[in-house]
Amino acid sequence: MNKIFQKIHQKQLIKRSLMLLIGLLISAIVYNLFLLPVNLVTGGSGGIATITNYVYEIDPALMILIVSLACGLLSIFYLGFEDTIAVTAATIIYPIFVKLTSPITDLIFIDYHDMFLVAIYAGVIGGFANGLMYKSGYSSGGLPVISQILKKYYNIPIASTSGVMNAIIVIIGALFFGWTKAMYALILIYINSLVINKILLGISNNKAFYIITTETDKIKEYIIRTLEHSVTIFDVKSGLLSKKTNVILTVIPTNDYYKLTEGIKMIDDKAFFVVTDAYETVGGK
Repeated sequence: MNKIFQKIHQKQLIKRSLMLLIGLLISAIVYNLFLLPVNLVTGGSGGIATITNYVYEIDPALMILIVSLACGLLSIFYLGFEDTIAVTAATIIYPIFVKLTSPITDLIFIDYHDMFLVAIYAGVIGGFANGLMYKSGYSSGGLPVISQILKKYYNIPIASTSGVMNAIIVIIGALFFGWTKAMYALILIYINSLVINKILLGISNNKAFYIITTETDKIKEYIIRTLEHSVTIFDVKSGLLSKKTNVILTVIPTNDYYKLTEGIKMIDDKAFFVVTDAYETVGGK
């Protein structure tokens, strides 16, 4: 099934790589234009870079690169080379974009007195950038690698660990820059997540797939072994032909939407599947 995963990454490589580059560039612009000038800490390597720039005057691009490379090394040791290579480009390119776009405040003037507007625009534009990256099937690297490691070895949900890490960074930022800015940061994070989910598909954090295929075992193995999600298989009867068949039901995080849809198409290009928003899931893994 790893061959299928490799084919997914190779499919429309130029288009998806361009989406990743555009997403990284916009994200870097948002950081230098909206976040860094007002010391708005929203988590991630950018949040760490904002704090260290204020306390130690370390170049934010350099700190982002250091954090990303450190997480990249952890990824090699704990996730393997194949999973690491996919985020290598973002790990290197994003700090370069941050450095190249650092003079943008000299070209674009913004009145930073209205922090609410700053949070809204940063959330919307940043969410669009992150949505492009996730939709391309790539990861932006950095701290999310730690969440992936904890998911793999301890089965801790990625959303939970990512939320905790970002919350810790936001709280540390609040200690340096004040709790008012931390509240604006939370508004930004919320708007960012809404836009990301809307760009990917719908507004829910999870998607429910109903799959009818002649390759039930292969698709089941792909979902369980490669994507590491559970499945439910039940018998149904076609209303038109009264023919019995199987339906695979699985609920996955929205971020895995691209991987599953492309995987299904590669295993069985005649498969029929329906995707719906799953607003709440209880139990299971």
